[in-house]
Amino acid sequence: MTPRLVSVSRLPLTGFQKVRLAANVVNGSTLLGLAVAAAARTELRRGPRGLIIAAGYRWLLPFAAAFTLGNVVLCRCTADDLLTRPLLLGHEEKHCSQYAWCLGVPFLPLYFLAAGWSLIRIGNPGTGNIFERRAGLAAGGYPAPPSGRRPWRPSEGEA
Repeated sequence: MTPRLVSVSRLPLTGFQKVRLAANVVNGSTLLGLAVAAAARTELRRGPRGLIIAAGYRWLLPFAAAFTLGNVVLCRCTADDLLTRPLLLGHEEKHCSQYAWCLGVPFLPLYFLAAGWSLIRIGNPGTGNIFERRAGLAAGGYPAPPSGRRPWRPSEGEA
């Protein structure tokens, strides 16, 4: 049985959203997302801004309430529930753009390296992770950096 996409938004895509969608199809990350969504038996639904929502994700890993593979946002909740959380959906959409900028699947090892670095430095995989910081820590459910301990930024001499 082939999953059916139910449309949620008929707004036309912006030029950037079209390029991101095409890039993530060509680089294979969206296809990987669709494969994981099918294997996990999620319900697919066309989301806003070129996103595909894969609702009802039940596998144990990753632990997150939602995560992204290409333009596919996999979530543990229903698609309607995710659509009522625009900050979280926006956070995941920023990860879609990061996949495009990293040329697809190379995003995954880069993300895990950044998560490991954050875990070593700050004690959790998100707060010091450059990808999570750029997507918005609070929107993704990550704590702010501890006071007095700012995440690393290059000094003027290093940049």
